Amino acid sequence: MSAFPIRLVFLSIPRDEGEPRAKILVSVPKRYFKQAVKRNRVKRQIREAYRKHKQLIPDDSKHQMLMAFIWMDSRLYDTSEVERRITNLLQRMIERL
Repeated sequence: MSAFPIRLVFLSIPRDEGEPRAKILVSVPKRYFKQAVKRNRVKRQIREAYRKHKQLIPDDSKHQMLMAFIWMDSRLYDTSEVERRITNLLQRMIERL
């Protein structure tokens, strides 16, 4: 699912004892930002937004969520905008489950 400029791909798998409830992958392709500084900024924004809102993911002891956040635009966004999109994606993901 997507909330432009971020796309979320997720998978729910059986959870083993002692594993975290969710794992994330953040991808910002070089195609959109040639400079590593800009790619790192976007990745930092996505990780921070996820950190603030990860409590939205239910603590299911039987399943683990694997999530990939993929950036799809060549424009930089404010942190508040990225946070709003991440929250939107997490809520939609939970509704699907």
